[in-house]
Amino acid sequence: MPHFTADLYSPTSTSCDEHQKKMRKSIFGCVKDKLTRNSSSSSQKTKSSAPPTTMPSSHNPFTQAEPGNGASVDQPPPAYSVSAPAPPATSFLGPNGGPVRSPSPAPSNAGSISSVSGMSVSTPEDPYAFLSSFDTIFVVDDSGSMSGRSWPEVQGVLRAVTPVCTAHDADGIDLYFLNHKTTASGSAREGKAAGGYYGIKRADTVEGIFTSVRPRGATPTGQRLHSILKPYLQLLESKKHDVESVKPINIIVITDGAPSDDVESTVITAAKKLDKLDAPLHQIGIQFFQVGNEPGAREALRELDDDLVDRVDGDLRDMVDTVTWENGTRGVLTADSILKVVLGAVVRRLDRRRTSGEVHR
Repeated sequence: MPHFTADLYSPTSTSCDEHQKKMRKSIFGCVKDKLTRNSSSSSQKTKSSAPPTTMPSSHNPFTQAEPGNGASVDQPPPAYSVSAPAPPATSFLGPNGGPVRSPSPAPSNAGSISSVSGMSVSTPEDPYAFLSSFDTIFVVDDSGSMSGRSWPEVQGVLRAVTPVCTAHDADGIDLYFLNHKTTASGSAREGKAAGGYYGIKRADTVEGIFTSVRPRGATPTGQRLHSILKPYLQLLESKKHDVESVKPINIIVITDGAPSDDVESTVITAAKKLDKLDAPLHQIGIQFFQVGNEPGAREALRELDDDLVDRVDGDLRDMVDTVTWENGTRGVLTADSILKVVLGAVVRRLDRRRTSGEVHR
């Protein structure tokens, strides 16, 4: 602060001294008043410029992270990208708005955290957290009828879904075709069947595979499922005293036509073995997705979903879900819709296990 007394004080006379004292008091009073006003004004300004109260996170559109990126709610919003919104899994629509038959609806708590087997199924920040607890296997119909529009459609779906799965499971996805087989021998120790592609983690790998495979032949869905399930069931049998130590699998079958062999017997045999081992209801899930609108495909898949249990005596676990197009309409399959259906199936089986007192049926 500047010092004012040096230039105002002069000891020449008493009256002069008194006069100067009055001047000093007057000046100090002005300065004091000014400083007091400035301090009060600054305090008021500080209060008025304080940031507004932060609104609850539930009202903040950026508090929810994008699926699969594990982002914290305190991080800035994700970068904007132009993309068409994916349709919900349970409301597929054909080009004319036709209805679509979906699998059994998931319970109302599908977005909650399930504590069954310590598994985090879904969280607000990560809808597909369940993928880290499962191995994901795709089985693609490469029969002759898949050539044309259906083939690039399925390729696009797998290109999109692979990074999502890999973000949750470092093992990537496994891919099998109904007819085409690789020379790979598989792995009995891991319960993997021969003739597939394993640990796919990149979208361009999917593109390269689809470029090398040409649709041909029939639709041996039952035979291919049997070859995939057999080594996995053998692995479970070898771990029968600790079945839950074996990572569960979701088998996602994408097909455009009715099977040319017996799928029901394959599924029934697998379900009976799982029941005998008292394996968790979510140990194996099989989801069938229809592409195209081939005659008979919808009815064949519907029977797998609804009529399978009626073909056996006694209780049999429900491990199959299907999504088909109704009335010949043609919808578009997306990665998001596939994952939502798989999530719904997982939650439904976990809830069924919890409410049934751990009875695996």
